[in-house]
Amino acid sequence: MAGKALTGALVACVVGLAFAPSAWAGRYHVYTCRTPSGHSAPTDGWSGTKTGAVSFDYTEDTCGRGGALIAALGDGAPHPVNTDRATWAFSAPPGATLAGATLFRAGDAEGGTTSTSTYEFWLAGPTETDVFDECVYASGCTVVQGRTAEPRSSINRLVVSGVHLGPHLYLSSACLGTTGSCQGGIGDANGYAAVVYLYAADLVVEESGQPTAGNVSGELASAAAVRGTSDIAFTAADSGAGVYEAVFAVDGRVVQATVPNKNGGRCQDAGETADGLAAFLYTQPCPASVSADVPFDTTALSNGAHHLVVSVIDAAGNAAPVLDRQITVANPVAAIVVSRGAVNGMNASEQATLTARWKSTAKIRAMTGYGHPPAILGRLNDPAGRPIAGALIDVTATPPDAGARPVPIAAPRTGSDGSFTVQPPRGISSSSLRIAYRSHVGDPLPVATRTLSLTVRAGIALSVSPHTTSVGESIFFHGRLLGGPIPPGGKQLVLEARSPGSGWIEFKVITTDRRGRFRSSYRFKFPGPASYSFRAMSNSEADYPFATGASNVVGVREH
Repeated sequence: MAGKALTGALVACVVGLAFAPSAWAGRYHVYTCRTPSGHSAPTDGWSGTKTGAVSFDYTEDTCGRGGALIAALGDGAPHPVNTDRATWAFSAPPGATLAGATLFRAGDAEGGTTSTSTYEFWLAGPTETDVFDECVYASGCTVVQGRTAEPRSSINRLVVSGVHLGPHLYLSSACLGTTGSCQGGIGDANGYAAVVYLYAADLVVEESGQPTAGNVSGELASAAAVRGTSDIAFTAADSGAGVYEAVFAVDGRVVQATVPNKNGGRCQDAGETADGLAAFLYTQPCPASVSADVPFDTTALSNGAHHLVVSVIDAAGNAAPVLDRQITVANPVAAIVVSRGAVNGMNASEQATLTARWKSTAKIRAMTGYGHPPAILGRLNDPAGRPIAGALIDVTATPPDAGARPVPIAAPRTGSDGSFTVQPPRGISSSSLRIAYRSHVGDPLPVATRTLSLTVRAGIALSVSPHTTSVGESIFFHGRLLGGPIPPGGKQLVLEARSPGSGWIEFKVITTDRRGRFRSSYRFKFPGPASYSFRAMSNSEADYPFATGASNVVGVREH
């Protein structure tokens, strides 16, 4: 069945609770500055403020360049006590609150102390005075807190306790004391007398508002019998995180989840969670209202009566009913079966039960790097629970491109216990994988199917030469984008560099040829000695069936 399936917790919500009043609050992740895998993320929901000597107070957002949210006081001048402050504040959307927060931060109060004043930084929530992490120079915090050279280091990781969760979080640096000023002219290598860096945040937003749906029409809603691809049209609205997916459940099993409006790419699950919740890069990722017409492929269902439930969920997983009815599937079969194929397996059955899951995760969605797709484990039983042995299983993959056709990738046979294993091809792209069983060899329609979703990060092979250089000389990049198909005009890549202790910085955008190959160069403008690391990034684009991915990292030494 086309579309995305849901995790167990969400299945229970949609199938079991869709038509009862909801008494639970939905949740979703929002990534700030970096995703768990280290890719750059926006800083939606955060706002910076500064008071006092504005020219020496800083609220900088360098996350788009692989940096951090920075709240700092510069060392260019003294800072009057209780006056100069730099703050980044996070605000949850209206009606929402934080149910969890994991932060990766570092900082210091390098500028020192006087008898009446001190530099410091702190983190607080849900109000600015509810401090849960701080560094006060006068209290002995005289060294760097955390590890600035490794943004996602475990030393930088800070899990916010429940008592400090609410609608707001704060990161501040300031000069505090009784009288006078904090001295200037003493700071760290970046010119900060006090600074706190937020390199990444995984925020769990909770909201209890429910979506609404209406104006239901289409074949699935009214036709006496349905066949082929039938549709359901409806309108839906959600004032919180927005309308996310239309979820189809047949006979108690979720078989399709479709995003009616991706909201310019914002309303798209970023994945990488361990709790089954959806993750996004924006606090209100999905549209507040949609007018949808969603197709549903009935050919994956056996002919006859089925119980169809269609629900709409918001980005937090709160559900609202769209449709709940018995449908009759009446797809055409071969006019007259003169010679039906052999039965497919010992104990072959028209009511077979097929299960399939990723070997690496119990979730229906899996994410992997290029060339390392996880195996699929499955089992086939008859209605009595007996294994169907020696049965041929059809496995097809459909890339995410609009209009893409399914391609056969494997045809395993079940073992004596009904089990089977599928190893997708090493070069497979992001795909929807359909596992199907036909009770007779050659039957036009399967009697049991299962769909899994695979997201594959782009793979890039990068070489840099020479590995040592000096000012005025150039280094040369060449490599290849490993997965295909490559867009006709080539695929855009980004070259990035960093020095020890800093984040990745984009310095050049290049385009591959139609075979995925690329070449480029860079001339060093400043004298060394220095060490640099380089990588190439392929960002997710609609015409390339791979998620954002990075190349191997190559080091270069400048004399």
